[in-house]
Amino acid sequence: MHCPHCRHPDSRVIDSRTAEDGAAIRRRRSCPACGRRFTTQETVILMVAKRSGVTEPFNRDKIVRGVRRACQGRPVSEDQLAILAQRVEDVIRSRGSGEVPSHEVGVAVLGPLRELDEVAYLRFASVYRGFESLADFEEEIATLRSERDHAWHPGYEAEPTNTAETPVAEARTETLGTTGRQETTDRREQRAGAQ
Repeated sequence: MHCPHCRHPDSRVIDSRTAEDGAAIRRRRSCPACGRRFTTQETVILMVAKRSGVTEPFNRDKIVRGVRRACQGRPVSEDQLAILAQRVEDVIRSRGSGEVPSHEVGVAVLGPLRELDEVAYLRFASVYRGFESLADFEEEIATLRSERDHAWHPGYEAEPTNTAETPVAEARTETLGTTGRQETTDRREQRAGAQ
C-alpha cells in the first residue's frame, strides 16, 4: 500500500478492526519513510455484470440515484433511500456470489421500494420492466391491491367454491352487556346445554 503522503511503496499495519457489521476491515497504517499514519479499508468486491457484457463494482450510490428519480415529489427522505440501498446490497451479498447480473440488482430493488412508497415503486417498475401500455399499469396496480388486501386481512382467504364439500365452521362474536366482554355464540350455547 503506497503512503498517500509521500508515495512510499510500503507501510506497516498498526491496528485492524472490523467495520460495517463485519463486511469490511479497517486498518491503521504507518509509513516507515515519513512516519505519518493513515487508515485503509478492505471490503469484498461485489461485481455487477451489465447487459453489454461489461462488469463493474457494485455501487450503492447508483441504487440511491436510480430510486431517487422514482421518488421525486414523494415523501421519501435521503435516510430512507440509504437504508433501501443497504437492504438491496445485503440481499445481493447474501446470495454468496462474487458477480451478479444487473437484472438481479433491479429485482432486489423492487421489494424494498414497494414497501417504501407504492407510487415510486410503480414509476421504477414501469421503466425497469418496460411497461408499454395502460394495461401493464393496471395489472401491476391490481397486484398491489391484492397484496395490500392480504396484508391488511392476514386471516382472509377466498371463499371455497363448493361449500357443500368444504364446510366452514363459523363462530360469531357478540358483545354482552355494557362491559364490552365478548363471547362466541357457539361456546355460550355449549355452556347452556351442559346446565
